[in-house]
Amino acid sequence: MINPRDKKMTCLVFFISFALVVPCMLADFAELDDFLKDRANKAKQNAEKSYDPHPEKITDNVNKQVGEYIMQNKTRRALGETDDCAATNPIDRCWRCRDDWDTNRKLLVDCVRGFGRHTTGGRDGEIYVVHDDSDHDVQNPTPGTLRHAVIQEVPLWIIFSKSMVIRLQQELIMTSNKTIDGRGANVHIAYGAGLTLQFIENVIIHGIRIHHIIVTLGGIVRDSVLHLGLRTISDGDGINIYGSSNIWVDHVSFGRCSDGQIDAIMGSTAITISNCKFNNHDHVMLLGASDTFEGDKIMQVTVAFNRFGKGLVQRMPRVRFGFVHVVNNDYNRWEMYAVGGSSGPTIISQGNRFKGSDNGFAKEVTKRDYAPEEVWRNWQWRSEGDKFTNGAFFRESGPPFTSESDDIKMSIIKAKPGSFAGRLTRSAGALKCQPGQPC
Repeated sequence: MINPRDKKMTCLVFFISFALVVPCMLADFAELDDFLKDRANKAKQNAEKSYDPHPEKITDNVNKQVGEYIMQNKTRRALGETDDCAATNPIDRCWRCRDDWDTNRKLLVDCVRGFGRHTTGGRDGEIYVVHDDSDHDVQNPTPGTLRHAVIQEVPLWIIFSKSMVIRLQQELIMTSNKTIDGRGANVHIAYGAGLTLQFIENVIIHGIRIHHIIVTLGGIVRDSVLHLGLRTISDGDGINIYGSSNIWVDHVSFGRCSDGQIDAIMGSTAITISNCKFNNHDHVMLLGASDTFEGDKIMQVTVAFNRFGKGLVQRMPRVRFGFVHVVNNDYNRWEMYAVGGSSGPTIISQGNRFKGSDNGFAKEVTKRDYAPEEVWRNWQWRSEGDKFTNGAFFRESGPPFTSESDDIKMSIIKAKPGSFAGRLTRSAGALKCQPGQPC
């Protein structure tokens, strides 16, 4: 591990390089006017504030919470206590056992863990009820639609009056301080464009299904009640997180997007992706899009309790520059590789279950790009407590991962090994919650 003095120098170098590359980042987007440039600059400042110079403390904290949950479950069983709650990990245990979740939705905010732990979404705002599944006017959205909700300049907790399929005509461009909460309804974002979180902060996306996302050609789209902007052709991502911070994606089911199911790029940070289910896709999760954009050194992402299921090929995730904690996920028969990267990212894999590809040439979990071995052998990619079946193996590199805080070391309860991953991810994806009952 880098010593504290070296870390201070690393942080200084990062912030200088980030300041230099932001103008280049803006230059790539001719459609950015003064309104969006101002938003981009504010987003950069928020990302810098959200960056944690001691990411190992966050990974230790997640491990501690998982360990405490497992120990509590063992104690209850040993005492002969019954437990009707279906929650199987510490995030879910925080809210799913309550039968009043529908009338106390904002308590969900207390449950986020990992690098996105400061995310509050629309907690400080009113409840906004979406009752109209249309998206006919992207320049002047109809009140009661999802697009009308997400462009408001005030915090909002967005829920749905009924089950619906929303076919977005253009990217759904969100503003800061929003929660999209699909609990109690069967909500699909499908057969149209996906969600875009560009130069914003503090967003929760929970309990919806995103699939069959297509490329859209762009045009004039309202991205705020104060602003219309020109959008170019979209990539067809399910969720595109661009230059944004404090983001929590939880209990979302993904399938069949034209590009990535989740992309987090261009200096995005303080992100937790948890309890999601990924199926039927090639490029699943991209964290950092360019080997030349060193601003992604600020990226810190927790990938926890997700189920990477059938029909997946690669990028679960694929990382550039940043720090990613991959903890207690369940991987099942990828076609090329599971976890990859380039440009020297740190990847800490703990307590995952990796069931290898049936292809004898694709058993390795990891894939490193664009660097010879004498370079990538120094990248810190570590596996701790992972379970490997069907011939899977993780090629480690770099120094062992340790906490620099003696206080943290003393209090750690290590996460359970990968043999628990199936149970911890059992309820991944959008849930079928009924009001008045535990979810």
